[in-house]
This record gives sequence, structure tokens and C-alpha cells, in this order.
Amino acid sequence: MYKANDLILRTTTSLIAFILLGFAIYLLLAGHNAPGGGFIGGLVTAAAIILMYMAYGIKLVDNYIPINYRTLALIGLLIAVLSGIGSFLFNEPFLSHTYDYFQFPIFGEVELATAMLFDVGVYFTVVGVTVTIILNIANDQ
Repeated sequence: MYKANDLILRTTTSLIAFILLGFAIYLLLAGHNAPGGGFIGGLVTAAAIILMYMAYGIKLVDNYIPINYRTLALIGLLIAVLSGIGSFLFNEPFLSHTYDYFQFPIFGEVELATAMLFDVGVYFTVVGVTVTIILNIANDQ
């Protein structure tokens, strides 16, 4: 059985995981106007989490990141579906999205879109499902 005791892997994981997580947030935020979005951002986040599991072991990462990934996937699916159903309140078809510009004190004028809610739901779902599948495969070995 594999034991996570590789010093080089642990050292580089500390830096690479944070770079991956930052890039995943960028992909999530840029997604509805540029390439990226919740799906790709979720895959990059799942890759960072799996890298941490490989470097530090399942027990240690579970102590520091106490997330039930199945619940995270369910919450993400619920957010995505509710963002689509919300359009029914305005007599629009399912998954119809809108946007508007808002003025914030520090950031200035920012565009906020309901597509972002859908992307966040997809992001949570992809992270939850991907990490759950890979950890179940790892536990079977």
C-alpha cells in the first residue's frame, strides 16, 4: 500500500495546490464571459484536493478539510437547479439568465449575472462528485 511520505511531493504540493485553487477561482469567475466556468474550475479544484490527498494522506487531509463531498455535490446540484427554476418567477423559460451592473464602494461598477449562481452550483457538484469517485477508488485498493 502507498504511504504518503515523499518529501519533494509534500513540499511542492504546498505551493502547487494554492496556485491551482487560485486558478480555479479565476476560471469560475471568468466562466460566463470567457472560456472556463464551473465545470473546468471544479475539475481544477478537485485536482488540487486529490494532490493534497496524495501528498499528505487521507486521514491528515480529512482532519484539515472536514468536508463531506457527497453533501457538497448535492448542495451544488440544488443551487444549479434552483437558479434555473428561479426564471419561472419572471415567466421565462427554464435556465433563462439575466444580468445587471451594480456599484460597489471598493470595486466600482461590477456586472452580476444569475449565470454565476448556475456556475457555482456546477462547480460544487463537479468538486463533490470527482473527489468522491476518486476517494472511493482509492479506498478499494
